[in-house]
Amino acid sequence: MSKEHAMRTRLIHGDKHEMNPFGSLQMPIFQTSTYQFESTKQGADRFAGKEPGYIYARLGSPSTTQIEEKLAILENTECAVATSSGMGAISSGTIPFLQKGDRLVADKALYGCTFELFSQQLPKWGIDVEFIDFADLSAVRKALRKKTKMTYCETIANPTMKVVDLEKICKIAHEKNPDCICVVDNTFATGLICKPHDLGADIVVHSATKYLNGHGDIIAGFVCCDSKYYPAVLTNGLKNITGSVPAPLNAFLLNRGLKTLPLRMKAHCENAMKVAKWLEENKDIEAVYYPGLKSHPQYKIAKKELAMTGGMIAFEPKTAKIAEKMMNNVKLCTLAVSLGDCETLIEHPGSMTHSTYTEEEMIDAGFNKKLIRLSVGLEDPDDIIADLDQALKAALKK
Repeated sequence: MSKEHAMRTRLIHGDKHEMNPFGSLQMPIFQTSTYQFESTKQGADRFAGKEPGYIYARLGSPSTTQIEEKLAILENTECAVATSSGMGAISSGTIPFLQKGDRLVADKALYGCTFELFSQQLPKWGIDVEFIDFADLSAVRKALRKKTKMTYCETIANPTMKVVDLEKICKIAHEKNPDCICVVDNTFATGLICKPHDLGADIVVHSATKYLNGHGDIIAGFVCCDSKYYPAVLTNGLKNITGSVPAPLNAFLLNRGLKTLPLRMKAHCENAMKVAKWLEENKDIEAVYYPGLKSHPQYKIAKKELAMTGGMIAFEPKTAKIAEKMMNNVKLCTLAVSLGDCETLIEHPGSMTHSTYTEEEMIDAGFNKKLIRLSVGLEDPDDIIADLDQALKAALKK
């Protein structure tokens, strides 16, 4: 597709190939583990990288090529690598570039499993990891040294909804060390709301399980980068370290989800704004964290950096007990982890997605046991609000 076409057009059509010889409207599912060679020379040339083509499904297939090309379009990178999960993407996009003695500086507020990988696993391999508040640029300047090999943060932080100034952070990192690799998890922002690569990030990772797929029926991930980093992500990260290869059916379903992403994200954001305003006006809710509200601590950065305000909200009732009771009393909303689905999902980070944090680490990262995370779905927003209202009233009853 031409770059002159709109993003919603390019996400539907992608790039056209001769991989579909029978002319079906949808790309077929290539349910095969290996690929036939015409000769031993062709096989040798493909293994040597002298000839393009498929070898073995762990190294790529037509099923994954179509979605990888669309993600590169979405994130404005030269390349993308599809993985079987978000953690597969995070591992494949970071570990190949780190070795004993290297230093990683990461934001304090991260997805729980990312935090565990960085805080518990990387130090075992001799990698120095420091967690700081990326919203504090003076702390960023202090932490980034010449030997810092990598920085890592999230566009919209999980679960605090913090928004950091990616452009300034990447600039500081590259000034301190031109070889520093800035990695950004863009799961909440999808590439439609923010393009971290355009702001200076070197590698962008996604849990495609969430908004990119949008239907709660697969697990997948992506690493988006330029050709400089692509061989290490594909060969070392995906092929040799994680083996995190998406199944052909999952790739097919993800391609389906990408076609409606712009329409879904617009609705998610509109619904979330209406729900966030209702929460903010409710006297029984102490705090609401949503990038679209003027009360958000980084509202000005969000206005500059985000094309839309997102579908994720975090909020705090007056006590942790009320929070628990409220979640136990929802009827329309679904008490479940994950996010980005058509259904509204509600969960408790402190005991679920972020239970890898100690209570002290939670407070240090900016959240507590009162915090509720809400993934606003595609239902009528008035119905979502009515359900939250009745659940809160039930929770407040003695």
